[in-house]
Amino acid sequence: MSPVANKELSFRLEDSEIETVRSRLTEIQKIEGNPMGVDIQRFGNATAFSVKNIPGPSFNTIKGLKEGDENQIDKIIDFYKEKEIPVRFELTPAHTSSELLTSLSDAGYYHHDFHTTFYASTSNELTVSYDPKITIRELEGNEFNTFAEIYTKGFQMPAFLKSGVAQNNEVLYNIKNWTFYLASYENEPAGIGVLFIKDGIATLAASATLPNFRNKGVHSALIKHRIDHAKREKCDVVVGQARFGAVSQNNMERVGMNIAYTKAIWVEKKS
Repeated sequence: MSPVANKELSFRLEDSEIETVRSRLTEIQKIEGNPMGVDIQRFGNATAFSVKNIPGPSFNTIKGLKEGDENQIDKIIDFYKEKEIPVRFELTPAHTSSELLTSLSDAGYYHHDFHTTFYASTSNELTVSYDPKITIRELEGNEFNTFAEIYTKGFQMPAFLKSGVAQNNEVLYNIKNWTFYLASYENEPAGIGVLFIKDGIATLAASATLPNFRNKGVHSALIKHRIDHAKREKCDVVVGQARFGAVSQNNMERVGMNIAYTKAIWVEKKS
């Protein structure tokens, strides 16, 4: 049975998400010359992640902002303004208060979107089975071009980003917390999955399936395979994230994961 979703669990899950992003970006930052322009700063309870040369919200975001951090909001805004990067606050229900939300509103920000966090106890029995045509194994160190090919096509990213995706994941290959998987369908590469483990929590860090292999159970198989790995590593909780109603959400629920909370995404009001 999964633990009850309460503030204690919520804090633990949010901390695990912060540690996942911190671990990834710290290794990318170590690449000679820091070509991606990674910067990580702490403001009160919040961690501000900034990656100048990786556009989009995935790594340019504030996590962990908490009740009592109202006096940090202007400092956070200045941090991103100096970098000319849009400010994006991710707020969990357990971390917020009316005072914090009012302060964000007064600073010119509004609730723009939602993002859901899912969890499950590894003691749960999974009933999901997958097509025997699907095989999953750990990615080899010389296969990050294949990884990047699947990742970029799976997320409909421009092809010129492949080399960057390959490099930014290959730097994690020998870090013990990280494991990469390649899923094949009838022996043809079809999907990838990533797992990050720390402090007894296994994070489903990323997953993508090639468009022509969707609706064959590849994504669900990668979820189950990673949960099985988490069990072997004695993790007690598995966590993942998805947009509301997305295929990823449906597949996580099908394998027995529950909603822990839905984050509120706050961005700057347009003038």
